[in-house]
Amino acid sequence: MTAQDGSLWHVLGAVTACMITVSTGVFDTVSTELGYSHYAEKPIPGLPGFLAMPCNSLINLGYIALGIYWLAQDEKAIGIKSPNGRYLKNVFSWMAVVYGPVQWARIWTQAQWAAVLDQWFTLPIFAWVIIWCNSILDNWDGQHFLVIEFLSLSSYFLTTIHPHGFELALAIHIIWAFTSGLRMQRRYGDSTTRMYLVLASISCLGFVNLKLLDHWLTQYAVFQRLTGHFWSKICDILQFHYAFRFLAHLDRYRLTKMKK
Repeated sequence: MTAQDGSLWHVLGAVTACMITVSTGVFDTVSTELGYSHYAEKPIPGLPGFLAMPCNSLINLGYIALGIYWLAQDEKAIGIKSPNGRYLKNVFSWMAVVYGPVQWARIWTQAQWAAVLDQWFTLPIFAWVIIWCNSILDNWDGQHFLVIEFLSLSSYFLTTIHPHGFELALAIHIIWAFTSGLRMQRRYGDSTTRMYLVLASISCLGFVNLKLLDHWLTQYAVFQRLTGHFWSKICDILQFHYAFRFLAHLDRYRLTKMKK
């Protein structure tokens, strides 16, 4: 779990830049959902703020565990044999590790800055799937990585123009990531990667829809303590995991192309 490839510092650098930008107040008027009323899980009186909604809080440990799990994976054992593939895998892993505490901070503080960071960090995570796919498909290099991540982070400024700017930016990211995955599957995929792509796509649909239906689902007993928002985070962690599986399995074709 080393940071010798610079992946940790690159992620922390981007996180720091985002936090500094948020601290300027440029996103203070962005539309976000603040307050416990936006969650179907009822706060439990007497618990400290960081556990007021224990299920929606503790689930964020799953992102950290997922990131650590993938950081610890031996690259050659999972099919990654190039420095580029190793770097891409490690950046994606550190993104997961960082994303968990950011979401927890939002649940805990119900503050605008945390809500903005939670939304904002979602975009470069999807953008990294796009980058990883296209680094294999079209030999994208570090310059392309920087350009796509810059465009991804910049797209959040749509929120300052329209109340649904974030939803528009997220939809574009999801569609582009999905189509990049389809291109990979068509060119290099097999039955195993098809399964990973399907499971990642189903998890993505669950991530989006279970969160939107959070309150409506409470009419069913199974969603009254473990609410739609909680299960949407389970789906989010699963889509992360299956994206890892899909991309790591196909990263071997990077070297095949290089040999040609």
